[in-house]
Amino acid sequence: MRGFDNRFTDFPDYILGITQEIWENRGLGARMRDYYHPEVIVRMPSGISFGEPGSTAATMSTLVEFPDRVLLGEDVIWSGTPEVGMLSSHRILSTATHTRDGMFGPATGRKVKYRAIADCYAKNNMISDEWLIRDNGAVIRQLGFDVKDWAAERLAGLDPDTQPFRPEIDTQGPYTGRGNDNQWGQAFGMLLTRVMQAEFSVIPDQYDRAVQADYPGGVTEHGTADVDAFWLGLRASFPSADFEIHHQIGLEDPKMPPRAAVRWSLTGKHDGWGTFGAPTGADVHVMGISHAEFGPRGLRREWTLFDEAAIWTQILQKTG
Repeated sequence: MRGFDNRFTDFPDYILGITQEIWENRGLGARMRDYYHPEVIVRMPSGISFGEPGSTAATMSTLVEFPDRVLLGEDVIWSGTPEVGMLSSHRILSTATHTRDGMFGPATGRKVKYRAIADCYAKNNMISDEWLIRDNGAVIRQLGFDVKDWAAERLAGLDPDTQPFRPEIDTQGPYTGRGNDNQWGQAFGMLLTRVMQAEFSVIPDQYDRAVQADYPGGVTEHGTADVDAFWLGLRASFPSADFEIHHQIGLEDPKMPPRAAVRWSLTGKHDGWGTFGAPTGADVHVMGISHAEFGPRGLRREWTLFDEAAIWTQILQKTG
């Protein structure tokens, strides 16, 4: 593969391979330096970090807390070329045991299963820009905690310069692309835009009646009524917030249904009753990533992630 480690057959194989090398094979140190740019920018809903040493430190901390973590790469939806660089939207299902104390609190010994989606820009064998969403709500609940209470306990330790992530602390990295113009990415982007314009009638019209959808909190839903309830609850919490699509990819591969990946955000006030309770007027930025698969009767599988804990953190910063 031009511009990348020749041990890998293609870009998805590179993304899946280095993830296993770093996390499961403990390829920290030299491997992290091989694959992560010294000045890599990593944005998560909980904050932003700069530089490979910070990424390595965060990886080690997670492995201390969850030493048996296994990362199962479900899909890599990607765009770009080796010459200009490639952007992967990598959906991961992790299993792990909360063996030691860490950011999630004292060790509980409980097993957890949760998803993450990472949008990574890579060129010349190195990742230099990343947007990562982990389903912290699923982890927190499986460990026996309430997400809102967990977020409240961590307010005092926040660094206002880097936590939580919001547009005013972002910085432009090396990746300036917007994805590709494939019809499936355009279709999914338009669908989400119409939903965020409160055109919820598009859901039974464009989704397969038997759709399966995986949402924050480790929730799996079935049918268009459940999809409607999820998106209505989110939008109702932030009815005046600005919806923006930052990146969209459509992809058609042999032996796979057409897929799409869209990175999006909601930025504005918590000024409505919805998933996040009574309106507070808090300024909130929601970083979201959604994946979709299409079939003969419409959108048949959806995965959407945002970090509930990061949203509650921003609300609680307002309410105290």
